Amino acid sequence: MSNLETSPSEYQLTTGGGAVPDGQCPGVDVEIITAREVPLGGPRALTVRRTLPQRKRSLIGAWCFVDHYGPADVATTGGMDVAPHPHTGLQTVSWLFSGEIQHIDSGGNRGIVHPAEINLMTSGYGICHSETSTPETTTLHGVQLWLALPETARSTAPRQFEHYAPNALSLDDASSSTAHVFIGNLLGQRSPIETFTPLVGAQFRLAPGDSVTFAVDPAFEHGVLADVDGLALEGVSLPRGAIGYTGVGATELNLTNTTDAEALAVLIGGEPFTEDILMWWNFVGRDHAEIVEARNQWQERSERFGVVEGYVGRGGPDANADGMAWLPAPELPNAEIRPRVNPAPVARGEDED
Repeated sequence: MSNLETSPSEYQLTTGGGAVPDGQCPGVDVEIITAREVPLGGPRALTVRRTLPQRKRSLIGAWCFVDHYGPADVATTGGMDVAPHPHTGLQTVSWLFSGEIQHIDSGGNRGIVHPAEINLMTSGYGICHSETSTPETTTLHGVQLWLALPETARSTAPRQFEHYAPNALSLDDASSSTAHVFIGNLLGQRSPIETFTPLVGAQFRLAPGDSVTFAVDPAFEHGVLADVDGLALEGVSLPRGAIGYTGVGATELNLTNTTDAEALAVLIGGEPFTEDILMWWNFVGRDHAEIVEARNQWQERSERFGVVEGYVGRGGPDANADGMAWLPAPELPNAEIRPRVNPAPVARGEDED
């Protein structure tokens, strides 16, 4: 998915705390990271709830971008229609609760994203792709996430597209609660999806009133994205679209559905990312000059990003609903980037922003 903001923020994320400060025990405190709404496109745009990146906290492990959308009536919103757009230095993770999305990228990969099946695209030095909801989709509901690639892989990892449908794990013999582990190792299940830093990602579907306690890696920081109101992490209520963040140090987490309906949540986590990165629009780099170069090369349609073959948007075979066959990059800001320190991997209270 593309960041379609016309004036995207620049995020230079320095590692101001790659470890728990001396003398502090993180416990299992919960920090609430709320979302902001961002429209994807024109007047009938699909609106997403963006939780990462933001000023309060911009990384959870290597997870650097979280968009949560739906359930959206495609007849009203027009669904998803994101024309070819570029990425550098990252991996994109598509995970759906309902609906379908057609993916086409310049690495020659095509695929349909189905519910409960991960589709991961590795950009390496540069890639471009398009994303459109299929004609059969009536309701679109899911998450789009990005992973920052480390220095060892960000320029050398090949353009790649991976697909994996994890088995549903039963969480309770007495209920219908399940989990799908789509990245990393959790609940005794390991995903074969390749990442370049230690990570975990999983969907939880909790039956009404159900609660689950599960073991986690204490070297990881974790966040739980709530799809609905009424989910509680470690007894702390999570607003819809927010992430409950627990930092490093926890050996187990408890997630509870306090509602009388089924509830979905997405767990993300990983070892704290110790490299300074800069995010702007759809690029993850290391300094301002690198972002300027990537933007210029995209605008010039250079070979760095390749070409998407076969994109068909709602506006016709060569354009999306806004008449664009590709997404031009926004204008860069006039000022140089000011450093922004990502906090230490310890959950903070509201007064510590």
